[in-house]
Amino acid sequence: MVRELLRRALRGLAAAPLVAALLITGAPSASAASLTQVTNFGPNPSNLQMYLYVPNTVKPRPAVLVAAHYCTGSGPVFYSNTEYARLADRYGFVVIYPSVTRASKCFDVSSPQALRHDGDSDPTGIVSMVRYVLQRNNADPNRVYATGVSSGAMMTNVLLGAYPDVFKAGAAFAGVPFACFATTNGSEWNSQCANGQLIKTPQQWGDLVRRAYPGYTGPKPRMQLWHGTNDDTLRYPNFGEAIKQWTNVAGISQNPSTTDRPMPNWVRTRYNLGGTVQVEGISITNGTHNIMVAGMAQYAVDFLGLSR
Repeated sequence: MVRELLRRALRGLAAAPLVAALLITGAPSASAASLTQVTNFGPNPSNLQMYLYVPNTVKPRPAVLVAAHYCTGSGPVFYSNTEYARLADRYGFVVIYPSVTRASKCFDVSSPQALRHDGDSDPTGIVSMVRYVLQRNNADPNRVYATGVSSGAMMTNVLLGAYPDVFKAGAAFAGVPFACFATTNGSEWNSQCANGQLIKTPQQWGDLVRRAYPGYTGPKPRMQLWHGTNDDTLRYPNFGEAIKQWTNVAGISQNPSTTDRPMPNWVRTRYNLGGTVQVEGISITNGTHNIMVAGMAQYAVDFLGLSR
């Protein structure tokens, strides 16, 4: 039964390759740098592949962005069909595209190991990729960020939750809160979470993050969350639950500091900590699971601070 649910769900997530038709082709021109596969980058218990994009011109201490693909996708496909590499050319940051090798091509966002700091599984491999780039490319450890779509959005939440010492901010497109997909039976799929039926208090959601790295007392990552109101794969209630979680982690109110409409069908709510936007939610009216279209990556890059 679990396998059948995963198979059905993946049909929805597999629509994500259609994102390729919706997204502007963001890969740089032939004269620009190219995507390179890196091997032997460090501990990698789940056999992820690492792909790296370093623009021809980078800042002296470049920022690092981890860009995580959707289920059935790959690092190279995500590189080719999103705008991040082109934006890296413009702003001089480095992009890591992790690539899943397990059959589902979904990131592990559900196992107890993945949801614990220095636990195991995919997050360990991704953090190894980051540390490799920090060392080999003289990158700035204070400017490491994550973004992703669907499964990659869920991984963005996992990375910020389990490794707040590594990731300073994230932008998650159509994901779920940290640990919402948690399972203990080896399954990759959590129907209760996917269907938007896992409802918790802000404190409960925040505690899940705090338990992932109980000794951590440093700054809390900033989070940008995107979701379509008509998402029938990872349903819309997950958007509000994620806002509860990350505002609680930051110790700020669930009442937005500001609300506006950058686009006619977008409602953006911002939750400030001091003078900084700590959490930002963008609700796409009538948006489906495949919400990421041309121009959204620029909003993500601006929120993360990569355009500065």
